[in-house]
Amino acid sequence: MSGSKQSTKINGGIAVIGTGSYVPEKKLTNLDLEKIVDTTDEWITTRTGIKERRIAAPGQSTSDLACEAARKALKSAHLKADEIDLIVVATITPDVVFPATACYVQHKLGAENAVAFDISAACTGIVYALSIVKNLMLGQGYRNAIVIGAEVMSRSLNWSDRNTCVIFGDGAGAIVLQAGHPNRGLIYEYMGTNGSAADLIYIPAGGSREPLTPQLLEEKKNCIYMDGKEVYKFAVRVMGESIERALKDCEISADDVALMIPHQANIRIIKASADKFGIPYEKVYVNIDRYGNTSGASIGIALDEAAKEGRIKRGDIIILVAFGSGLTWGSSVIRW
Repeated sequence: MSGSKQSTKINGGIAVIGTGSYVPEKKLTNLDLEKIVDTTDEWITTRTGIKERRIAAPGQSTSDLACEAARKALKSAHLKADEIDLIVVATITPDVVFPATACYVQHKLGAENAVAFDISAACTGIVYALSIVKNLMLGQGYRNAIVIGAEVMSRSLNWSDRNTCVIFGDGAGAIVLQAGHPNRGLIYEYMGTNGSAADLIYIPAGGSREPLTPQLLEEKKNCIYMDGKEVYKFAVRVMGESIERALKDCEISADDVALMIPHQANIRIIKASADKFGIPYEKVYVNIDRYGNTSGASIGIALDEAAKEGRIKRGDIIILVAFGSGLTWGSSVIRW
């Protein structure tokens, strides 16, 4: 197990200047799921907080969702695509094994001046990406960058497995960053990894370790497997640890936090994490009821909605906190 943090001596400078999000039109409700798998609306709602999720249309890929979110983010940032220097897509459901989905996004956006690549850190992806992009901007002199979390999780689900198919949904969230804004922006990042527990939530087959065969496809080994109980215990612990580290290292209290935006995985995990550190529930942004767990897209969608709803104002301190497969976890602190 390991963790890392960035010094708060760099007091901002890389600011969030625009956000955007996109979710597919199709809604899949808990009542819809009752018709295809052995579950109930009451069971799903009480255990997860999810009421519905969005499902990508046939032919709609992760890069399509990413581009829709990115275009909205660029519009809110008052930037054109050719002004972007760097594109990073956080995803575990890429368009293809290679090249990076970010390459398709770069082309579709017309961002011909941008360097583009993906990162794979599952639900923690956008937190990892923010840290990576911040340091690239500081070190390489990039002026404008866009971080996108995008997933089509529905294509990796076993629709007869009620432990996973009720949880995940599709969507994308984008964040535009710009250098040169003293005393605001990304002020802290903390990341952790425990690879010994990587198989608690993963797709067993389809990689170099176990290439797909007709038998493995029949066994649904190309779909998400999750040990729900162990993941839950892990999540409660590391979400709390990530918040604690952020508060301590930034020398702030829960009272200083205007809004906490957690990964939207489970309402009980979210409430337990906030309660532990005295963050009132009204200071926690929650949209899991409408979208389910969109993995790497989760925080980006929530951040955009919070900004559009006026839940964040200039100068506010917000905390992003996430956990995911890997196992990975982390937090980011932003002065808006």
